[in-house]
Amino acid sequence: MDQAPGSPQGPEEQRPPDAQSLPVCYRHPDRETGVRCTRCERPICPECMVSASVGFQCPECVRGGSGTGHAPTAAQPRTIAGGTVVADPRLLTKILIGINVAVFIAVQVRPSLLDHLVLLGGWPPAPYKATTGVAAGEWYRMVTSMFAHQAVWHIGFNMLSLWWLGGPLEAALGRVRYLALYFVSGLAGSALTYLLASPTQETLGASGAIFGLFGATAVLMRRLNYDMRPILALLVINLIFTFGWGNIAWQAHIGGLVAGVITGYAMVHAPRERRALIQYGTCAVVLVVVVVLTLIRTAQLS
Repeated sequence: MDQAPGSPQGPEEQRPPDAQSLPVCYRHPDRETGVRCTRCERPICPECMVSASVGFQCPECVRGGSGTGHAPTAAQPRTIAGGTVVADPRLLTKILIGINVAVFIAVQVRPSLLDHLVLLGGWPPAPYKATTGVAAGEWYRMVTSMFAHQAVWHIGFNMLSLWWLGGPLEAALGRVRYLALYFVSGLAGSALTYLLASPTQETLGASGAIFGLFGATAVLMRRLNYDMRPILALLVINLIFTFGWGNIAWQAHIGGLVAGVITGYAMVHAPRERRALIQYGTCAVVLVVVVVLTLIRTAQLS
């Protein structure tokens, strides 16, 4: 039962008369905060803060649905990374999950389709000239393999991770930056796999992009001064599975993780006056590295 302000408290809730406690976020009652929305004056935690022209606003006021009677301000509120605040902060995450599920269903209906989607270095292997695979000019495999899954457990685990990690990241970064992070991480995982794995090894799955989201989430939590132990523990567990479980392309995991940390750091730490330049410039630099690694490996297999 909720307790009204000023009502008697039980023994376990009594505090010394001189104790000073901060108000709690109206959306996250377990988090104390000293910041209030500049429009409705409700307390908000760092996750709910949306940068405005003056101070911070809560998500409801940004969407104009707080019921306080305040008119929207002229300045467009931004996320912590400078992205636009939208009504559905998980839209792209839902679309990405939908694409992965649609491809999975298509593969179940037509299994031969998987042969054209997986990441394959080149077949036949050197010293013969590759007629199939990335080395043969099928560059699209570096992207299609990011959405291809064969086993139910594989897509199930990846999509749960995408929903758990992707939603908060999309809300914090904004749609465009979130999508850039996802594809940069996935491509980095594909490039490292192409470079280091056997050219005849077929790899598939969204794990490279997922590990990129892991890395960016850790950077974001550090930026917001959140307790990082849960995300670090989960990351360690996943790395143990990566190197301790057979038939896992560890190259994709490591490549995605490194790209996610680098890109995520640029997203949330870029100074406001040069924010877009640093953020998208970092994405461009990572993509250049991806292209260089791909060209080096192609030259080796040609």
